[in-house]
Amino acid sequence: MQISEILPLFDQYLTHSGLRFNAVVLGGAALDSFNNVFQLPKEDFDILYPEIPKEIADASRAFAIEVRLKGKALGDAWLNNGSASFTNHLRPQWKSRLQTLFVGSSLEFQSLGRYDFLCAKLFVLCDCGIGFGDCVALSPSAEDLANVLPWLEEQHANPFWPKHVRTICAHLGRTLGH
Repeated sequence: MQISEILPLFDQYLTHSGLRFNAVVLGGAALDSFNNVFQLPKEDFDILYPEIPKEIADASRAFAIEVRLKGKALGDAWLNNGSASFTNHLRPQWKSRLQTLFVGSSLEFQSLGRYDFLCAKLFVLCDCGIGFGDCVALSPSAEDLANVLPWLEEQHANPFWPKHVRTICAHLGRTLGH
């Protein structure tokens, strides 16, 4: 199911339930907003901030059940706080650089600004070894990578981290033709 379908439907569901939810999204759903692809990746929608209230979590699971009853695929944990711990790694004043992803009657999603989002994706790539395709999809310039590198090198205490980060960024740059 595509984001362009899910968000308005979930917005209506929340409106009918008398609920409101404003959040910051991190992950593939936010990446799609930068590229205007609008596809729900990997069956989840990662909420960076705030912690999802119980009534919203319950509503998202009930919504997923309704969607599946209509023959569409949507997992129970499609809305989750899987990325919440990343707020500890964000650059200062990240909230001032948020951009709007979706605004409905009862639902509002924002995403990190493009540069903060690139920082987040590169950190995950270097730390966990996942998300290379997401980093390629963001298409950072050589200048973007050079600007992110000093921040990224400081995100881990391991003495081998800076070299590891430079190697991954160099590989990404080569892949992008820099």
